Amino acid sequence: MSTQRVVGQTAAAGFQIGVRRTLSLPQEEAWALLLSPQGRKLWLGEITNVEFSKGSTFETVEGHCGEFRVVKPLEQLRLIWQPAGWLDASTLQIRLLPTAHAGKTTISFHQEKLDNAERREVMKTHWEDVIAGLQAMADNGFTS
Repeated sequence: MSTQRVVGQTAAAGFQIGVRRTLSLPQEEAWALLLSPQGRKLWLGEITNVEFSKGSTFETVEGHCGEFRVVKPLEQLRLIWQPAGWLDASTLQIRLLPTAHAGKTTISFHQEKLDNAERREVMKTHWEDVIAGLQAMADNGFTS
């Protein structure tokens, strides 16, 4: 007899969520947008100094903290991310995926090790809002 899981529940890592959207930016510009002060404020929080390198730690004005585990320029960020008020950290992966259409890049947010289905839904809405914000910046002529 197997235990039935709900949407987003994994066998070993709690709950997960993935959100993606294609932006009308080439990969280099999408990467620059993601790491720009305005872009990173959307997904990381308010932070003045942050080093995007493996092993670098951070803490935002809001109290979010974490550590970068993987940094592949133009392609991927993987980090341990613990928002203020959370008892446990989660794993956040951001990928930039080239598309078959020139000048477009798919941005993907994947978060795992979430506590429960309710937190998964909250984070789904959060990442959808983040991507919508990035899309708005791209549509309004962001240049690196």
